[in-house]
Amino acid sequence: MSDTDTFHAETEMLADAPPKNQWLQWLAVVGLVYLLICAVSLIGTGFKTATGDQAKELFAFATNPFAGLVVGTVATALIQSSSTVTSIIVGLVAGGLPVSVAVPMVMGANIGTSITNTIVSLGHVREKKEFARAFSAATVHDFFNLLSVVIFLPLEMAFGLLEKIGKVLAAPFYNGADASMDGFNFVKAATSPVTDAISGPILSLGNVMGGVLLIIVGIAMIFLAINYIGKLLKRLMVGKAREIMHTAIGRGPIAGIASGTIVTCLVQSSSTTTSLMVPLAGSGAFGLKQIYPFTLGANIGTCLTALLAATAVTGNSEAALQIAFIHLTYNVLGVLIIYGLPFLRYLPVRAAEWLGRTASENKSIALAYILGVFFVIPAICLGITAVI
Repeated sequence: MSDTDTFHAETEMLADAPPKNQWLQWLAVVGLVYLLICAVSLIGTGFKTATGDQAKELFAFATNPFAGLVVGTVATALIQSSSTVTSIIVGLVAGGLPVSVAVPMVMGANIGTSITNTIVSLGHVREKKEFARAFSAATVHDFFNLLSVVIFLPLEMAFGLLEKIGKVLAAPFYNGADASMDGFNFVKAATSPVTDAISGPILSLGNVMGGVLLIIVGIAMIFLAINYIGKLLKRLMVGKAREIMHTAIGRGPIAGIASGTIVTCLVQSSSTTTSLMVPLAGSGAFGLKQIYPFTLGANIGTCLTALLAATAVTGNSEAALQIAFIHLTYNVLGVLIIYGLPFLRYLPVRAAEWLGRTASENKSIALAYILGVFFVIPAICLGITAVI
């Protein structure tokens, strides 16, 4: 049995599982979200301690936005979770990573996350027509995210558009100029016993060593939390998510975008959401133009994790919330502009349909596409920016 078949079999089994001990599972989800928020706080503390006031100098290599874009893409393609990568980015920003450096990383995370459903589509490779439909449904997400980068990265480089919008959205949470959430940040108060208990002994090892170790511990906790949150929410919510998806797809673009957002918030994984669509497209149950809006909604729904993560930051908390809002703003504006403008709306669909037809004729093109877009081209770009 292939990995793809295993993914679908597991999803079916979890969706049909009896509601045994559901309240315990929901308690576990709450506990894991708490662990995730603590982990982001630990990364911020560790990064700030390890770098002192040298964070900007440390990331001087990424002042080229293309380098940040590549880092975000490759990291997410390897980890196969944009939620994990964006949560880590929030923690790093809290520790002093400049927001201007983090913005392209967030854009890259959007590109890297779509590798999962592209791999899932390979499960349809035996049937030519089915594979063409499935591969098109998977790669329409890629083309949309690539087009978003083409539009917004130049605007960000020229005007700092997203950075400014993110700052405006974060400002109301900080009583204007004093930039402090301390008065009403109950999340920080709730997490500080755990974060203090972990960071105290580790930081006694010294600023640099202790800070680096704290970052590693925080990243490990994020991996653990998001992995198990995903598994539990699949068990609890995938059946409901599938019902929403079947009900909404085909009822128009607004319903499709809204349902994609809701389903992704429920299962906390845009990879899971978009992967659920691939078999529907492969079987011909829904056309690519029907599934396309649902994919756009998944991009918006995945922003919830970073927003949750930003609530517990204790250090550079305004910047952490700013990058979380930038992630949300980027995805919402991408949908409004690309889907809202008729001459841009179906460019990703046409590109995906062409690639699906081409890959179904020559299967090696599908493999070359995955390796090229997510690993080879980013590696070449990173090498070029390092030389320049």
